[in-house]
Amino acid sequence: MESVPHSDTFDPGEGRGIAILGSTGSIGTQALDVVRAQPGRFRVEVLTAGRNADLLIAQALEFKPNAVAIADASQGQKVRDALWEHDIKAYSGQDAIAQLVEMDGIDIVLTALVGFAGLRPTMNAIAAGKHIALANKETLVVAGGPVMEAARQKGVDILPVDSEHSAIFQCLAGEFHNPIEKLILTASGGPFRGRNRDELATVTREQALKHPNWDMGAKITIDSASLMNKGLEVIEARWLFDIPAERIEVVVHPQSIVHSGVQFEDGSIKVQMGLPDMKLPIQYALGYPQRLANSFPRFSFTDYPSLSFEQPDLTTFRNLQLAYDALAAGGSAPCVLNAANEIAVAAFLQGEVGFLEMSDVVEHALSSVEHVAQPDLEALFGLDTLAREAARSRVRPS
Repeated sequence: MESVPHSDTFDPGEGRGIAILGSTGSIGTQALDVVRAQPGRFRVEVLTAGRNADLLIAQALEFKPNAVAIADASQGQKVRDALWEHDIKAYSGQDAIAQLVEMDGIDIVLTALVGFAGLRPTMNAIAAGKHIALANKETLVVAGGPVMEAARQKGVDILPVDSEHSAIFQCLAGEFHNPIEKLILTASGGPFRGRNRDELATVTREQALKHPNWDMGAKITIDSASLMNKGLEVIEARWLFDIPAERIEVVVHPQSIVHSGVQFEDGSIKVQMGLPDMKLPIQYALGYPQRLANSFPRFSFTDYPSLSFEQPDLTTFRNLQLAYDALAAGGSAPCVLNAANEIAVAAFLQGEVGFLEMSDVVEHALSSVEHVAQPDLEALFGLDTLAREAARSRVRPS
């Protein structure tokens, strides 16, 4: 079990300097909602975006960060032209994003980028001694061992933002030295819970993007519908909490009120509950170790007189089983799983593969990319490329 974090080395009451990587996405925009709701608590030092230049500019004009960066270099001049007279530095390209996290004045970096793109800036931020609020689960899926070891060496906290991992983290408060029997990760089951494979064969993009409880970006929403998101969270939990896969249980909970829990060796179970609102775990990570008062909607037991729980269907939703298998294989397998899944989801959104075929794409990559038992970071970047190539070979052109 990991030792208790040591984020009490700085006080959010003094104005914690934050960098938000992916500020125009679902997590990033909700993080800025938290900043608005907590005047004086946070200083926005850096904002970054992928392609949404207009929203990035609007955010920069409102929050007046020290610097911004946009990954799409073709939009760099547009951002610079809009912000130069406001004394806001503007950069473009992936390298700029990875470098900005090292700036003085940043206390904590919220990594809300989607996919493998979050790995390098997260590692740079750790190397620079910045605490991490991690909403990019792929960072730990791909390189959990190196990331957690780097954080330990630098004395950096990795504070989970995913609602499930935040729930476990909260349940462990005051319990860090008590042995864990198992972690319980809850899953809504997505929009297709209870359907069989014949029904899923004709699922459309629009149907898959209608999550019943959460408002998320397209990639994460599709992952939730296929249960790959839960598989990635199992791998992330293994590294965050140093718990082997056989002691991480996934339970389908359609109401998304119990966000996850911990069972201790005496049989006691602690769970964290609340409405499905990502602003809560975002605020908890940014404000840790304090719980900051807010006016967000409150959960009432009388509004939810019945909560239900069931086992996941690993036969119909094969992605969750593939994730468990990749974690058991270790080494390069989770990296390959993640890369192939990113290609599969993008292909599904473009109409190039069917819903069930996403699992076939991932399985093909896992079986065709040579396994590496102990890859270093450089090797992981190469394996990511190989896995994407293998996955693309199973995708039909649109």
